[in-house]
Amino acid sequence: MNIVTEMSETPDRSAAEAALATLRAWADTATPAEIAALDPAMARMLAPAEYPALSRAYPEDFTAGDNYRASLPDLQNGPSSLIRGAQQLIQHVGISNFRLPIRYRSREGGDLRLETSVTGSVSLDAEKKGINMSRIMRSFYRHAEATFSFEVIEAALDDYKADLESLDARIQMRFSFPMKIGSLRSGLTGYQYYDIALELVEQDGQRKKIVHLDYVYSSTCPCSLELSEHARETRGQLATPHSQRSVARISVETNDAGDCLWFEDLIEICRRAVPTETQVMVKREDEQAFAELNAANPIFVEDAARLFCEQLLADGRVGDFRIVASHQESLHSHDAISVLTQGDTFAAQSIDPKMFNTLFHVG
Repeated sequence: MNIVTEMSETPDRSAAEAALATLRAWADTATPAEIAALDPAMARMLAPAEYPALSRAYPEDFTAGDNYRASLPDLQNGPSSLIRGAQQLIQHVGISNFRLPIRYRSREGGDLRLETSVTGSVSLDAEKKGINMSRIMRSFYRHAEATFSFEVIEAALDDYKADLESLDARIQMRFSFPMKIGSLRSGLTGYQYYDIALELVEQDGQRKKIVHLDYVYSSTCPCSLELSEHARETRGQLATPHSQRSVARISVETNDAGDCLWFEDLIEICRRAVPTETQVMVKREDEQAFAELNAANPIFVEDAARLFCEQLLADGRVGDFRIVASHQESLHSHDAISVLTQGDTFAAQSIDPKMFNTLFHVG
């Protein structure tokens, strides 16, 4: 056998073809493992020279029958040997922000069709490769035409939990809920829009129904108010206290034993706690009234959390709850924040580093 130890010149095409023919002759008797050990790229290099002619036209008349669908590969439902990484339980696997119009009931008895963002997830056992995420959407669409309540969300959850053979499951629906609000003095009315999310969680066989609401209000600093009055009284100096747009995210677990907690009810609970909600329709008399309302209700962020807490504790329809408040300071270059939780549902030792960034209301 001749062994070439030094190549004196660059091989031409005929030399390359001869080398390829030699490789193919060797590969005819070699095992796949031997080929891969020589060079992983060999499998592609040794492919037949004649590539099959494939159609480039879209087959509009092709129909996928039962037998054809059964023949399709399904990698996500493959054996556990296909799992990459640690073979560990995953608490949440699913889809986020698929949108569809959903009908919601209002307290007055009418229905509203609102664009809704849906997030659905299930737990994934350690020995399972993955899930077919489209089943979550299909399960949800089976109930999408019904007027929504937690009972209908439960039906959708039951469906996709059964489809995906999962122990735990969750659905969250986010939407903007309109409510007509009157001005303070002029008698005008306008629509205020509230960011609301409904969440249904099943874990270890127990279900919890949760409502999230972002309530936007004005917060006047009590310290700044007192300092401004001091400047007026002692030096005759005109001064104004600083106020800022503020957001509280109120999350409550609803109590099934009580009456329905309507979206409007939760909004009014917040308004009773902190009445300085931002306004929709404003004339000069309304602007003056808002200034007076803020002066009558100055609050630090700590005050806001406790005022919301007081009203939630007083309502028997509310179970566990969480209050996250952010006063987006006009004095400081940073925000003032507070978090207050009641019960085990929302108790946590760690806080999402980006959580307070989401409490920013854009008008």
